[in-house]
Amino acid sequence: MTTRVRAGIAGTGSYVPERVVPNSWFAERLDTSNEWIVQRTGIERRRYAADDQATSDLCILAARRALESANLRGEDIDLVVVGTVSPDHHLPACAVLVQKAIGAKGAAFDVVAACTGFLAALATAEAFVASGRAQRVLAIGAETLSRHIDLTDRTSSILFGDGAGAVIVTAHDECRQGEILRCTLGADGDGYRFIHMVSGGSRSPPTHQSIDAKEHAIRVQGREVYRFAVQRMVDCIQEMMEGYTYDDLCLLVPHQVNRRIIDASLERLGWTDEKVMVNIQEYGNTSAASVPIALDEAVRAGRAKKGQLVVLVAFGAGLTWGGSLLRW
Repeated sequence: MTTRVRAGIAGTGSYVPERVVPNSWFAERLDTSNEWIVQRTGIERRRYAADDQATSDLCILAARRALESANLRGEDIDLVVVGTVSPDHHLPACAVLVQKAIGAKGAAFDVVAACTGFLAALATAEAFVASGRAQRVLAIGAETLSRHIDLTDRTSSILFGDGAGAVIVTAHDECRQGEILRCTLGADGDGYRFIHMVSGGSRSPPTHQSIDAKEHAIRVQGREVYRFAVQRMVDCIQEMMEGYTYDDLCLLVPHQVNRRIIDASLERLGWTDEKVMVNIQEYGNTSAASVPIALDEAVRAGRAKKGQLVVLVAFGAGLTWGGSLLRW
């Protein structure tokens, strides 16, 4: 019988572009205001990639910071997994561009689970380390969703920002922190239209007509997503915390999709926000990047306490969801 290796997070890193886009930028272009956006989403500003930046560029900068945090080099990595829905190209995978840039060896591939992308990458990394098929895995969540918005759509264009977050997963005996105790992933394809890009794939290839109709931009059915997200966040947190108490927890890192969703979930749980990492006001919804960016910022701020629990949770297009329980 093969012995299962306990996996842990040896280091974290993140990167957000320098360009800051405040709510006033949208107020100049749409029938909206800073007050309207803040009240409905909690977002005050977000970051957009520069014209010469693509998703892999953001990944590489986040990866290098994670490697530095873990005191490792690129050549120490034997698997790169990137969660994204906005890669540089349809092919090859964004992960191979990251692998080349940092000098990693072994396999490299992307996973597509929208806002759950990082949790899918993390679960993949944990499985490879736990089974002994990899020793050190770089797991990344990254997006440049500013390239996929319709600036005439007030409902969705205000939501998204760009960024990348990364972690290094190794054997827990090697890193002695961030032990991954549980991972869960799920999907319900019945809700695939709630967050959707109509054209650009094999079902509806690009045409002049589809581009003119802006069918390559993200469309969000906010009311349906809200109901799903609140219930799914509560369910995931409860699943991850089964057998533990609130006192065991030091940090909850939820997907930064909407402040009202986070607050409604906490209300259902009967929790306050004292242990919750929230940075949506600064970055908006960075999709697969939101959880690893928030985790990195929380770790660097000293909010992950040794020996206590950290819960990560996300949900997104698909509909998909995921959670992870760590002991820091």
